[in-house]
Amino acid sequence: MNPLGSNPYINTAIKAARKAGSVINRASMDLDLVKVGNKGPNDFVTEVDQAAEAAIIEILLNAYPNHAILGEETGATGAEQDPDNEFTWIIDPLDGTTNFIHGFPQYAVSIALRHNGVVTQGVIYDPNRNELFTASRGRGAFMNDKRIRVSKRIKLQDALIGTGFPFRASQDDPELLDRYMRLFRSLTMRCAGLRRPGAAALDLAYVAMGRLDAFWEYGLKPWDIAAGSLLVLEAGGLVSDVKGDDDYMGSGNIVAGSPKIFAQLVAMTTEAR
Repeated sequence: MNPLGSNPYINTAIKAARKAGSVINRASMDLDLVKVGNKGPNDFVTEVDQAAEAAIIEILLNAYPNHAILGEETGATGAEQDPDNEFTWIIDPLDGTTNFIHGFPQYAVSIALRHNGVVTQGVIYDPNRNELFTASRGRGAFMNDKRIRVSKRIKLQDALIGTGFPFRASQDDPELLDRYMRLFRSLTMRCAGLRRPGAAALDLAYVAMGRLDAFWEYGLKPWDIAAGSLLVLEAGGLVSDVKGDDDYMGSGNIVAGSPKIFAQLVAMTTEAR
């Protein structure tokens, strides 16, 4: 039995994630009708992102009207601008929008709750596979009510590692892509395989349940990693930025993995800086 079932924050986030998942699934039945816009190069937004986020916010604020919202599409609202704010929901209504608009079934809803600056609750929902990942600080991580743990692999040569190409971050740091590709090449020669599915929230959820042994990416936003990083930690894994520090939410540069593989990967990302 999932002990998080009595957690009102988790239950509200699950309700919101499933509602957003219904919006996404309906739209996926006829992608030709979905209106797509551009926020920047290789950075798409659809009316589905916006409708899913609106559905999430409505449910969260009905339950917790005094909480703040930090959403990918709406930005900061309410008390988010207040430095003394206690509770903030961090939302990515459709992580993997590019996959979604191409009919590539790798995307998810991500919802996290930050309390006094610390992420304490996380929900990631994959509407394609009906896989629901939940975590609460100090109470473990679960997938569809089953406890999950990071993998037990200890050798980098046996590890399957996820990543994401830093196309947005490279616009601010033109040398980043070259550094990234050097690291990519080195890891290609040293690990069992590299995967780039295109949805960081799901990549982190997969690390938490051992489908991936580790993950790294540059230039992510808080809504990409808030829920997923908590899942990894509660599943027995480790999370840091690429320098081995703990400011991954601020920097957007993240390394996550099972303890033994994490240590080897973060040594390589630190050296590659």
